[in-house]
Amino acid sequence: MAPNPTGFIFATGIENSIPTIEGGRVRMDEMEKCGHYRHWRRDFDLVEEIGIRFLRYGPPLHTTLIGPGRYDWSFADEVLPDLRRRGVVTIVDLCHFGVPEFIGNFQNPDFPELFAAYAGAFAQRYPWLQLYTPVNEMSICALFSALYGWWNEQMRTDRAFVTALKHLVKANLLAMHAILAVRPDALFIQSESSEYFHAETPGAIGPAETMNARRFLSLDLNYGRRVDSSMYEYLLDNGMTRDEYHFFLNNNLKHHCIMGNDYYQTNEHHVAADGATGPSGEVFGYAVITHQYYNRYRLPVMHTETNLCEGPNCDEAVRWLRKEWANVLRVRNNGVPIVGFTWYSLTDQVDWDTGLRENNGRVNALGLADLDRNLRRVGEAYRDLIREWTAVLPTQSVCLQIPMTLGQDYPGTDADAPQLATAPGSATNAPKNTE
Repeated sequence: MAPNPTGFIFATGIENSIPTIEGGRVRMDEMEKCGHYRHWRRDFDLVEEIGIRFLRYGPPLHTTLIGPGRYDWSFADEVLPDLRRRGVVTIVDLCHFGVPEFIGNFQNPDFPELFAAYAGAFAQRYPWLQLYTPVNEMSICALFSALYGWWNEQMRTDRAFVTALKHLVKANLLAMHAILAVRPDALFIQSESSEYFHAETPGAIGPAETMNARRFLSLDLNYGRRVDSSMYEYLLDNGMTRDEYHFFLNNNLKHHCIMGNDYYQTNEHHVAADGATGPSGEVFGYAVITHQYYNRYRLPVMHTETNLCEGPNCDEAVRWLRKEWANVLRVRNNGVPIVGFTWYSLTDQVDWDTGLRENNGRVNALGLADLDRNLRRVGEAYRDLIREWTAVLPTQSVCLQIPMTLGQDYPGTDADAPQLATAPGSATNAPKNTE
C-alpha cells in the first residue's frame, strides 16, 4: 500500500446538499443551484489549478438511490472515474442533509438499512475509493430537520430530534460496515459541526450545560461512547430504547475513523436563561473547541469545513483563512494528530444566508471561486498556502501518516470495476451532464 505522498490533507469540497423545504415540495439541490451539473469538468480543473489533491465530493443521493436496491449510476460513472484519472483523491460524501422522495425524511425507520445497501453497492462499483463521509453533519441534520423545523420533516420536538438522530447515526454505522465489507482498509472522516454554547447570565448556566452536552450526542453514539447521564435520560425520555442505545455501544468502528470537525463564525452561541440562543461570533475559536472534542474521543482530527463571505473590503475571507490555518497549526503544535484542513466549498454557494430555508437563488460569496469559475482572492491565497506548506508538513508534522492507496494506484482499471446494472424500468430524473 502506497503511503500518503503529501503527509497532510489540503482539501476543498463541492457541496451536494439536498434538503427539502415547504413540506417536501421544494428540493434545495446545491449542485444544481451552483451549476455543477453543467460545469463539473471546469470545477475539477479548478481543483487542479489550485493544487488541491483531496476533494469532499459525492453524487446527489436523491437521483442516485432511486428505490430499494435500485440505483442510477449515470452521473457518478462520468465524474468519479474522471477524478481518478486526474489523481484527485475523493472523500466520498454520500448523504448530505436529505433523502430521496421514496424514503421521505429522517423519521423513516427504513432509512438506515436502505442507505447501507446503497453504500455497499457504491463501494462495489467504485472500489478504488477509500475515504468516506457516509453521513455529513449528523447532528446539524437532525437539529435543522427535526428540532428547528427548517428542513425535511420540519418538526420541532425533542422526540422527533432523537428519532432523526438515531436513524442518521445508525445509517452512518451500517454504511461503514457495508463499505468495509468491500474495502477493508476504508477510512471514515466524520464531518461534524464543532459547537459551543456560552451562558449569558448565571441563570443561563443550566440551559447552556444541556446544549453543551447535546452537541456531543451524534459522535458519542457513532463512536460507542457512553453518553452523559443527563443525555441518557433525555434519549430514553424521547423514544430511544435501551436496545437501540446498546446497539450504538456495541457497533462502533472508531478504529477506522478520523474525527472531522467543522468550524465557522456561527458555531459559537450565546444562551439566555430561557434557553433562547443567538450568535456569539468567535469567542473560543477552532483550536480551543477542537481540543474539547479531541480530549473526549482521542482520535486523529481533520478540519473538514470552514469559510467566510468575501465582504466589502474583499480581504475578509483571506483573513479568516489565515486565522483558521493558524488555529490548525496551534492544534498541531499542541500535540493533537491533525491530518488535514478544508476550505468549503470550491465555488460560491447559494441560499446559505438563510440556512437553505428559503429558495431565493441568492449567491453567497463563500467559495474559492465565484460561479463564473474565476478564482477569488481567497482561492489564490489557499493556492499559495498549499504550495508553501506542502513541502514542510510531511517532514515536520506530528500528524499521522494515513495508510492510503491513491485511486490511480488501486489495482485494475475503470473497466475492471464491477458493473451493477440498474434495475429494468428504473427511469429517473437524475442530472445528466450537458457539458
